[in-house]
Amino acid sequence: MASKFGSRKSKGLSFPFFVSAAYPLNLVIALLSIILLAGCQKTATNDNIIQRKSPEERKAELLKSLGKNFENADAHYELGKLYHAERQWSEAEWRYKKALSFDPVHWPAQAAMVKLFIDCQDPVKARNYADIYINNASSSPSQSLDLALAFQHEGLDLYAMNCFQQALNLAPNSPEIHKKIGYYYLSRNDKAQAKEYFTRSFQLNPNQPEVAGELGRLGVEVRIPSKTEQDTNN
Repeated sequence: MASKFGSRKSKGLSFPFFVSAAYPLNLVIALLSIILLAGCQKTATNDNIIQRKSPEERKAELLKSLGKNFENADAHYELGKLYHAERQWSEAEWRYKKALSFDPVHWPAQAAMVKLFIDCQDPVKARNYADIYINNASSSPSQSLDLALAFQHEGLDLYAMNCFQQALNLAPNSPEIHKKIGYYYLSRNDKAQAKEYFTRSFQLNPNQPEVAGELGRLGVEVRIPSKTEQDTNN
């Protein structure tokens, strides 16, 4: 009696399938696709579980790294963030200070230090540190912008806006600064302000496809100059 099973090979593997009228080939292929997809998803999930590390495991890795290179400001900063999340204030502060001792313009560490004092209920100290950091960046629009972005990342909107404004005062015709402020307002869902700053950024430099895209999504029609037009203007 002839078997009602056949064999179909895919990437070196053999899979049984029904060839009877009750189980048409296209149905079997669809079922096999679902099985293969489920297997891939399971593998990806397993990989994510393997790659995910606990805070204690990450601390051990960072401490080991610092044993080889103690001047690694990024490692000190990341350790500080881990201690910060655990509300170990003194440990976090010590690590942030170490990061800044090796890299005085480590903007994320500066912003994290201010956030630390806010979180441990010392707003006066937070303000004092913020004033020092903002003042230190006051001669450079790029440094003011970097510090603004670091404050924004920590959710410190007031200090972020102070730095954005400082950067803008230093370089009022910078398309990059206007763009970053536009994204700041967009992240706060203030579309009117975002539109204003994106528009100004695009006026200062029309060769910004990402800004044109944001303006388009905000309902503003813009046109990116062709390469010929850009070459002519240059």
